[in-house]
Amino acid sequence: MDPQLEARIYAIERPSSKLATLYFIRSLAALFAFPFVFVPLFLKYISLRYQFDAEGVGASWGVFYKRQIYLTYARIQDIHVNRSLVERWLGLGTVDVQTASGNASAELSIVGLEEFDAIRDFLYTRMRGARGLDEDGGESTDADRPESEAMTLLREIRDELRALRDESNSGGGHV
Repeated sequence: MDPQLEARIYAIERPSSKLATLYFIRSLAALFAFPFVFVPLFLKYISLRYQFDAEGVGASWGVFYKRQIYLTYARIQDIHVNRSLVERWLGLGTVDVQTASGNASAELSIVGLEEFDAIRDFLYTRMRGARGLDEDGGESTDADRPESEAMTLLREIRDELRALRDESNSGGGHV
């Protein structure tokens, strides 16, 4: 992925100001209930914050009741981009991120951003990297991954067990 694009995505903290327009238009559909629909949406807009980092993606919002969601790239199962007619007109998109939580709806919806395609591609790249896939989608080799202490220990145990088995099979003594 392009380092400049990656840096731009890491810098995203707020949705586009066009999201307030989208919320206003959606609230107009409620007619006489407009204030009851628009006020909560506007409060969400002014408090909505995003966090993209090396470990995962997160969002937080809320004035009276604060809600925070943080997903590591390894937990991400699927990513979808949704754009309603009004969102397309405004140049916005929603990136829905799903996990294996068993919930049919998205665990995290990244709303009100103009860079929705770049964010989707960024998340796919990170998701594949977290699962041991290289940038091209192929399996990465052991040489590409750092050796963990647990794997080193397991390999040593395996080698010792093989040596003991070979020793007992060759009749070199009783174990």
